[in-house]
Amino acid sequence: MLKPRKEKQIEFEMVTIDQLVPEDHELRIIDKYIDFSFIYDKVKGYYCADNGRPPIDPVMLFKMMFIGYLYGIRSERRLEKEIQTNMAYRWFLGLGITERVPHHSTISFNRHKRFDGTSAFQDIFDEVVELAMKHRMVGGRVLFTDSTHLKANANKKKFVKKTVQSPTRTYIKELDAAIEESRREHGKKPLKAREEVSEEKEIKESTTDPESGYMYREGKPEGFFYLDHRTTDMKFNIITDVHVTPGNVHDSQPYIERLERQIERFGFKVEAAATDSGYYTAWICKKLEEMKIMGVIGYRRFHPTRGLFPKWKFKFDKETDTYACPNNQNLYYKTTSREGYQEYHSDPKQCKDCPLLSECTRSRNQKKVVTRHVWEESKELIRKNRLSDTGKMLYKKRKETVERSFADSKELHGLRYCRLRGREHVQEQALMTAAAQNIKKIANHLAKMA
Repeated sequence: MLKPRKEKQIEFEMVTIDQLVPEDHELRIIDKYIDFSFIYDKVKGYYCADNGRPPIDPVMLFKMMFIGYLYGIRSERRLEKEIQTNMAYRWFLGLGITERVPHHSTISFNRHKRFDGTSAFQDIFDEVVELAMKHRMVGGRVLFTDSTHLKANANKKKFVKKTVQSPTRTYIKELDAAIEESRREHGKKPLKAREEVSEEKEIKESTTDPESGYMYREGKPEGFFYLDHRTTDMKFNIITDVHVTPGNVHDSQPYIERLERQIERFGFKVEAAATDSGYYTAWICKKLEEMKIMGVIGYRRFHPTRGLFPKWKFKFDKETDTYACPNNQNLYYKTTSREGYQEYHSDPKQCKDCPLLSECTRSRNQKKVVTRHVWEESKELIRKNRLSDTGKMLYKKRKETVERSFADSKELHGLRYCRLRGREHVQEQALMTAAAQNIKKIANHLAKMA
């Protein structure tokens, strides 16, 4: 029998806000196992102790922000409206059913004025990592690193072309020392001192967000982006480091510095580190070897000239310091270039009548040249690591750890797009998103253990 339901919007009931929040609600679990009082110590230096109007409680402020990042609420106006109608949010913040929600401009003011240019967000993120370490959820022995692109809050069609100086490689002194040693060992004169020449390049600079970078990579979207460089720990996939760069910065550039920061900040005893092929550079391979870390890095596929032998067909003999070609003729050391490559040349007299000449080189002087980096042994060690049973396991594990972490950030927490403009504000978004993910993971783990 069809019977219209009587509306009850104006009925009175005696109810507490606690009754309106389910016992198994995610925010109840977080509130039970995460003590947010540490925020007071992290931000007290940014408040005046004896002057001005009473501010919003900093714990409530950051809890509001965490709600936004936990549930992918992109704007502060929207966050204010969601808290007004969501009893679980009110309960988590300690607000009554009819109590006024802090105005969205309060969040904006604190973010853009009080905490702008400070380390507050980094300090809070680090504290959450230390909380995970306290509960033995971080091993600090095996780390996974990757980067993902975040679409900048900028129109890709609004830009100006600008000439800028190319950044100087941070390892230039170490490279020069290795080049000089290589030349000395082979009886060559040292090269002249490297001149301080600043290289220039033309870039597209967004007129909307000048700090973003124009990204153009194979298989990636084109436009203005930022890159979120993230590291996770193998044990529970806790995010241990977050660093944002413009989208036109290479993945490998900040890697060693960020790895060293984690070791120094958290006291990690890193035994292995796994990354994709974007980090396969001679410098990173050398540094990982020096740090006694088992580097597992994806192989970067190079495309040899069609019709010619690839480099791996030429075998290096360390004892004789020569390369052997597919026809078993030797290529001998000639010089070490300023870029750090040792050159090995064949004898044109032997190559002239070689039946494999057309598959080996198209040089007019019938000479084959093979190059070998001064840090090639470090690269070869990384290759061996990747092909070992442990290396294969760790490389496969990347998909379950750091790549899964990024997927959750984008699908569940709104990290696909930059909410704000400027590298520092995008860094804040990335840090708070990662902290929210870690908080949720810690609370759920402790709830299971209870």
